[in-house]
Amino acid sequence: MHLLRYHVLCFSTIVCCVASLLSTDGIKDLVKRRLPNHVDDFSFTLINVASVSTNITVAANDHYTVYTPVNGTIDIQGNSLSALASGLHWYLARVANVDIHWFIGSRLHLASQHLPRINASYSSSSIVPWRYHFNTVTFSYTSAFWTWEDWELQLDWLALRGVNLPLAWVGQEKILYDVFSEAGFEDSEIFSFLSGPAFQAWNRFGNIQGSWNGSLPTTWIDSQFALQKKILKRMTELGMTPVLPCFTGFVPSSATRLYPNASIVDGSQWSHFPSRYTNVTFLEPMDPHFAELQTSFISKQADAYGNISSIYTLDQYNENNPYSGELDYLRNVTYNTWRSLKNADPHATWIMQGWLFYSSSSFWTDERIEAFLSGVEVDSDMLILDLFSESKPQWQRTNSYFGKPWIWCQLHDYGGNMGLYGQVENVTNNPIEAIANSSSLIGFGLTMEGEEGNEIMYDLLLDQAWSNTPLNTEIYFHDWVTTRYGGNGPVPEHLYRAWDSMRTTVYNNTNLTAAIAVTKSIFELIPNTTGLGRIGEHSTAIQYRPEALVQAWNAFHQASIMNPTLLQSAAYKFDLVDVTRQVMANAFQPLYATFVAAANSSLNTSYSPTTAAKAGSSMLSLLSDLDTVLAASDIPHFSLAAWIASARAQASPKPMNSSSSINCTRLSDIAALYEYNARNQITLWGPTGQISDYASKQWGGLVKSYYIPRWTLFVEDLLKGSNGTSSDGVNPALTQALMSFEEDWQVQTWGERADQSYATAQGGDFAGVLASVVDKWPDVFGHA
Repeated sequence: MHLLRYHVLCFSTIVCCVASLLSTDGIKDLVKRRLPNHVDDFSFTLINVASVSTNITVAANDHYTVYTPVNGTIDIQGNSLSALASGLHWYLARVANVDIHWFIGSRLHLASQHLPRINASYSSSSIVPWRYHFNTVTFSYTSAFWTWEDWELQLDWLALRGVNLPLAWVGQEKILYDVFSEAGFEDSEIFSFLSGPAFQAWNRFGNIQGSWNGSLPTTWIDSQFALQKKILKRMTELGMTPVLPCFTGFVPSSATRLYPNASIVDGSQWSHFPSRYTNVTFLEPMDPHFAELQTSFISKQADAYGNISSIYTLDQYNENNPYSGELDYLRNVTYNTWRSLKNADPHATWIMQGWLFYSSSSFWTDERIEAFLSGVEVDSDMLILDLFSESKPQWQRTNSYFGKPWIWCQLHDYGGNMGLYGQVENVTNNPIEAIANSSSLIGFGLTMEGEEGNEIMYDLLLDQAWSNTPLNTEIYFHDWVTTRYGGNGPVPEHLYRAWDSMRTTVYNNTNLTAAIAVTKSIFELIPNTTGLGRIGEHSTAIQYRPEALVQAWNAFHQASIMNPTLLQSAAYKFDLVDVTRQVMANAFQPLYATFVAAANSSLNTSYSPTTAAKAGSSMLSLLSDLDTVLAASDIPHFSLAAWIASARAQASPKPMNSSSSINCTRLSDIAALYEYNARNQITLWGPTGQISDYASKQWGGLVKSYYIPRWTLFVEDLLKGSNGTSSDGVNPALTQALMSFEEDWQVQTWGERADQSYATAQGGDFAGVLASVVDKWPDVFGHA
């Protein structure tokens, strides 16, 4: 019976793939959604479609041709749906000068009434068959509270940029619940294992278990399951192959009750979390129960979504070291995991983030990596994401993952940090060099932890996937700017100058000893006198002359002074706010340095109470004005209220299942639980600040309600004569005061007024507010 099911699964998967390959309805529907007035202006034709194969290494590169025949339509031909979408994007972005963007939404409706023709046909071929998107943690840092409308925009963005291998984690808790329930786990055991909405990524990784300040409601599980069905349907319609979840081996600690003789171990502690929230129980793949649960999971998933993909994401040691470092043990883990996948789905491909080999490099010696990967005896059955290729590539030291197929990925951003940052040379040159030096490289990918600005860096890599030579970044930035502000008339020369200036400074970091990813401002960190100058992954080092960004800002600002209608452009306004935010954040650093030096009586040459008081006041005033600018922008991306409103909106009016109890002492309803999750992730990140400020944000409302009070406590303390008597540069009394404030802030609620607060606190005369702030800070904005 099992063998028959496997054959049916194989056949239905192939039939499903063939049907989706041959229908262009999904691409046509994209045009209907985004350019309803131009539905009849496009035609799409599939030609030379590659035969269906379950071997990811034999996938063909995509190819498209765009031309305009005598009847005036824009005809797009391609060998796959992804190729057709990529051809459509080339036309819209490079000919019609309109696009879809993060945060500001679709601007495709700004295309001219009579679409421009092209003089000759244009053809392009991808240089890799796969273009990947998403980090597992993106589903918590960015999309935890997304609605279907948010996902619709994201999926159209992905399709147009040629992404054909997206990660699809949403709703996996429903499948996992059903698997565990059928296996005999009690509801109380399952819900004490699952984590809250903003932290599910790390539960899926086996880093944490359970929730603090409330359990996951069943209504969340059901709503996310329904959302996943819509997401997967749209992905396949747009020619994408979803990367699906599977059973990883992480189980509730009560597994020993069900399987008293099973091979079960506890994982390692993660990020100083108390044991009740970490040391996650792991059912080892060598145990027969692992394969049983794997088959149950994949079968239930196929029943729920159809046989739409045989590619599965599975990470068992993300920042958790294996139980043993013995080579035979490591090989047996992967061998038995692989066999469990192949038994459940004979066409299964295991996709794994290669992050562990960097983050735990002291454990993962070359010998151990080779033993671990050798457990998958068919190379094409495993795909490795070289997660941080632009800064910390692992493919060279692992000899291209010892023959396993792999994808060159740009991580770029940790925790959704918002600093302006990029490595344009690495992102264009290094992937091309990798192709020349690794025969097992089969794709490029985006693996940011959070989608938080710097959109041009992500576009750049996805477009590099269609050029066999490094893109000319000067030309690329010019064309990108033309499209970015398209639909509002000619683009002012000031904007071209501003972006080209940033291209060679802000977006051209080459000092990877200081900053290897998006930087953050020191004002987002817990105040102290000694430890705010960070380098490496969460660097606070500014890797360009701050004056260079000020010059770019002035060009930006001057453009709207000369043409005030630019402020009606969502793209221009977003970018102006973003650059303004960064200029002000950079200006905080020298004020802090002056304050600390002047307030520290042990520094006899710099000590000056008068100077300290002035600098301290300026620090707080600058932050207050930054919050004012962000709030006045009326842009949800820069708003704490919008984040909280999106979280609370996920709440269901239905009561929770009694087995999914919530700590009602401090949180009275589901909406409050979601708000707590939203607040905690961007601040303390843990019950008592286990990863404090990791996912910090520069948002209107957050600066005012969280960062300014912390800095006020710090400034007042030092002006009293405290010099930081503890190792972290803060005296114990201040440390306690800061923690008390932070913990109280976590459990505040905006109630049903969250969306109303956003509507009333934002908006107004943004241009007037900005002008007032600029006049107040002439030194900051270069107007002295």
